[in-house]
Amino acid sequence: MSITLIIIVITVIISLMAWNNYSLMDRWIMNPYDITKKGQYYRLVTSGFLHADWSHLLFNMMSLYFFGGFIEQVFDLLFGSSGPLYLIGFYIVAIIVSDIPTLLKHRNDRNYNSLGASGGVSAILFAAILFRPLTPIYLFFIPIGIPGFIFGALYLTYSYYEARRGLGAVNHDAHFYGALFGVLFMIIVYPPVLPQFFDQIASWRLF
Repeated sequence: MSITLIIIVITVIISLMAWNNYSLMDRWIMNPYDITKKGQYYRLVTSGFLHADWSHLLFNMMSLYFFGGFIEQVFDLLFGSSGPLYLIGFYIVAIIVSDIPTLLKHRNDRNYNSLGASGGVSAILFAAILFRPLTPIYLFFIPIGIPGFIFGALYLTYSYYEARRGLGAVNHDAHFYGALFGVLFMIIVYPPVLPQFFDQIASWRLF
């Protein structure tokens, strides 16, 4: 079984367990106050395997499934037999890094909670876009595919704007910083990806 599928299975199992066990959800959710005041740093990781409901879980896991396999291949080429370990580390670190701005912003708010794999999934998605910027990405409500680099630009702009507004229950900061982490990590470990990215974009034509 691929690493992507293993992550998906584990995430689904943990989310289902938490839906049926509120005490587990309460112990593992990302609560910035408990992390900073009580030193419960494990929440930065465990919260990435929890989800609010089926739609939240399915959206994240479908996105991970569609792009995770390609990134697995990239990591195998870059790191050889150690690729799977690097991929697991990349995914977990992405979840942690994506939550740090939220942790700092809400560290004194007892009632703020956040959960979901969005930070790790965004890192996987944007790593894939960096290597294949012209690959079309399909959204449920748009019948045609959007080139990855255009989708990525719109996604980052929207996430940044909504994070600054601070409205709603979605942690847009996690989306934004998870995506940035994915891009920066791949540029650091494989610098040629950046000029290759721009070369591919330069060849794109709308018609």
